[in-house]
Amino acid sequence: MDLIPLVERIGESPTAALFGLITGIVFGVAAQRSRFCLRAAAVEFARGMMQDRVAVWLLTFSTALVWVQGAQLLGLMRSDEARMMSVPGSWSGAIIGGLLFGVGMVLARGCSGRLLVLAATGNLRSVVSGLIFAVVAQMSLAGWLAPLRDYLAALWITGGGHNLDLLDAFGLPQYAGLLLGLFTATLALYTSYRHQIGFARLVFASGVGFAVALGWVLTFSLGQIAFDAVPVESLTFSGPSANTLMFFLDRNAVLEFDIGLVPGVVIGSFLAAMLTREFRFQGFSDESNMRRSMFGAVLMGFGAMLAGGCAIGNGVTGGSIFAGTAWLALFCMWVGAMVTDIIVDQTRVAATA
Repeated sequence: MDLIPLVERIGESPTAALFGLITGIVFGVAAQRSRFCLRAAAVEFARGMMQDRVAVWLLTFSTALVWVQGAQLLGLMRSDEARMMSVPGSWSGAIIGGLLFGVGMVLARGCSGRLLVLAATGNLRSVVSGLIFAVVAQMSLAGWLAPLRDYLAALWITGGGHNLDLLDAFGLPQYAGLLLGLFTATLALYTSYRHQIGFARLVFASGVGFAVALGWVLTFSLGQIAFDAVPVESLTFSGPSANTLMFFLDRNAVLEFDIGLVPGVVIGSFLAAMLTREFRFQGFSDESNMRRSMFGAVLMGFGAMLAGGCAIGNGVTGGSIFAGTAWLALFCMWVGAMVTDIIVDQTRVAATA
């Protein structure tokens, strides 16, 4: 695609923000309509079920793999130029941060991306939890919690000055990623068929994965023609949430992909909820539920920044380019979420039965 006329007209930074806005809108619409959520999938799996929530997550993940790996084979992007791959990854951060994030998203009843989607549909609980998540993420990035994050992240890092590419590490050809995506998509479609998931929901679940590929391709294309360095990135909500918060607090902040992404998700989710008449205000059910959600948001904010990304940033975006620490963080998020559901929620249900 020829981006030069657009860049010459509005500039590099506004173009990056525009691409973030477009990516966010696509994600917001698709995530709201498909009810995509890693927390819901992990809880369902922890309870011995492979139903609609697991199927939606698998379809999203596989679609991202297929689109991203296909784009690489076509030369539309290069994963080795992605910001996530070009810097050292933290194994210790992926483990500790992933576990904390998994615990937090069960307590908060949604990962950071899901909270943002729900907030745009009138869920005031998600508004509060999302703001706490953004504040703690910023504190972990450049505030009081940054020294602790740096210490934990430095305990065990990847070698060679960059993240680990799992395909290269296992000596696999580039098309192996595409084949894995197709296999996972087949499993997701089979699960969807067994549980009679509607066609529209499957399309929107695929749309979430497509949004990940869209972000990668757009930022890569802009980076090829930009005079200044443009990070090659895609969907994640840890850094963007913190950066968007500071953008509205700092009059000298500049536009970038992150700044367009979060408002885009809000716009897309809001429009989808209004068109389907699903917008309605909701609050906390009681004080204990409020404490639980707020504490979960704190754990997610710190855990996401330590792990190098949230459930979407690591679990789908980083996973789609086979970043080693992203796959490890995703695994730890699943473990943290499942253990928390078993100990906290399932135990409570059993006690009241």
